[in-house]
Amino acid sequence: MDDAVKDANRTGRVRDINGPIVTIELPGARSGEQVKLGELGLLGEVISLRGGDAIVQTYESTDGLRPGEPVRGLGRPLSVELGPGLLGGIFDGVQRPLEAIALASGDHIRRGIDLNALDRAREWRFTPNPALEPGARIGGGTLLGTVPETATIEHRVLVPPGIEGELEEIAPAGDYDLEATIARVRDAHGASRRLGLYHRWPVRQPRPYRRRDDGVAPLITGQRVIDTFFPQLKGGKGAVPGPFGAGKTVVQQQIARWSNADIVIYVGCGERGNELVDVLETFPQLDDPYTGRKLMERTLLVANTSNMPVVAREASVYVGLTMAEYYRDMGYDVVMLADSTSRWAEALREVSGRLGQMPVEEGYPAYLASRLAALYERAGRVETFAGASGSVTLIGAVSPPGGDFSEPVTSHTKDIVETFWALSKELADARHYPSIDWVGSFSGHVHTAAEWWHQEIDPNWEQRRTAALALLARDAELSRIVNLVGPEALSDPQRWELEGAALIKEGVLQQSALDDIDTFCSPAKQFALLDLAIEIYRSGESLIRLGVPVSELQNLPLLAKMRRIKSLYSSEELDRIQGFRDEVVEAMEGVRGEYAKHDGETEEK
Repeated sequence: MDDAVKDANRTGRVRDINGPIVTIELPGARSGEQVKLGELGLLGEVISLRGGDAIVQTYESTDGLRPGEPVRGLGRPLSVELGPGLLGGIFDGVQRPLEAIALASGDHIRRGIDLNALDRAREWRFTPNPALEPGARIGGGTLLGTVPETATIEHRVLVPPGIEGELEEIAPAGDYDLEATIARVRDAHGASRRLGLYHRWPVRQPRPYRRRDDGVAPLITGQRVIDTFFPQLKGGKGAVPGPFGAGKTVVQQQIARWSNADIVIYVGCGERGNELVDVLETFPQLDDPYTGRKLMERTLLVANTSNMPVVAREASVYVGLTMAEYYRDMGYDVVMLADSTSRWAEALREVSGRLGQMPVEEGYPAYLASRLAALYERAGRVETFAGASGSVTLIGAVSPPGGDFSEPVTSHTKDIVETFWALSKELADARHYPSIDWVGSFSGHVHTAAEWWHQEIDPNWEQRRTAALALLARDAELSRIVNLVGPEALSDPQRWELEGAALIKEGVLQQSALDDIDTFCSPAKQFALLDLAIEIYRSGESLIRLGVPVSELQNLPLLAKMRRIKSLYSSEELDRIQGFRDEVVEAMEGVRGEYAKHDGETEEK
């Protein structure tokens, strides 16, 4: 009998209950071990040991639980099942399948319900790796074979980390369920171990890899303010902070829908139920813009709403990260969206408060910063044991109370992440979406992303981006003067600067998620729009230096068209955008000619 089976036979009893924190007596309990509490079998996790007692945080409501009820140790840490069948699934915060739960218990999750995350009855077509023969040395990350998990994603069945030895046998091509043995390996101690299509992995233990790589390619989201102004690399760490109503959820959904990642994992961690319902109902209906098939074929969702047990919020992020690392190890680029890390931090605060730990800033525990850092550190681009490159890009939404970015979760996150997309309530109130504030946002990936843009799109990308940001910064300065004394106090060049910044804000930065044409913008179209706005500004600037009144330029019809062109022509109609560029050149030359003619007539008089 192995240790896990013996551990599963250990029993104890409940001693004390304090909300989601339960004190138990359980002989041989270990920190991190999963337990079942009471007659209902509520799922919990040992988080500390005090003398002969163990402190457990429970992932289900403890209402009705009584001291003296039995406790059973499961002999393993909080773990997830990793294998074919994850994609397209919708799970709760501890990886229970919500669709299967709905069939078993209706609309409400019955406490103590215990269902496998992966369907044991379904069979999968397994094709063994032709390079493997009995007698070969194999180890963690060795490719055993492949399974077509969806029409677009090939599931690569790998030897789990920590297992190595001599391959005794491998199953031939055929249909197998998850419990079937597809390979056997003899380890260094001579013991024979079976390998199946799935395995379990502790969620709090990062999956190992050969080495960490630097990111080399940007994550293309189709959102201009992100890709062009504050780019994120594949394998990067990003945050989307913003107050209520600023559009965090829409930004994350746009990234989930349009990003050029192979796999998307969306973790709804403590957000409002109506928002998650919208995600759960909308995503299965969406088409993948890259394959034309359903988006859910490369997506999985973890749903843990604000009315679900608070401690499960804390686990849900680790569950999502572990599944992301699993697909990373296959050589895929994965994007994980956590909405939101503020709710995750609130779960930490509640647990630490009930444990009587000394609070620090705003009641959060002293280890908040280190937990956040450890969480984001699991993102990155790596070389796997199989020699492939894979990445996990982690983007967390942050919900600071009252939009206060100085509160602990936001300030610590800002110190950790490499890309910071700060949402502005003022921009949202002005109906400017995405409401990412170009003043408060930053990206540490600009120079690396520039190499890709220069090679794939245009060598002038970084120059145009710098010019646009400088114009926006100048706009912020001039706007303060206008607010104090009015636009009449500005010179013509200054008023044209405001006009140029408005072209960038309205013609480039502003983008509607509900516009069928503009909801996604290819990198080529992004650069074309930015380049066009800068060209209009510089052409007008040279005319103003010649003495052309700014009012004459402001009345040009091309300015209004520049604001609308993003919604007039799709990413496939770049030739029509180029045609508008010719209109701009012609209009500006016309103004120059008219002014020269008028100026000549004035001199004659």
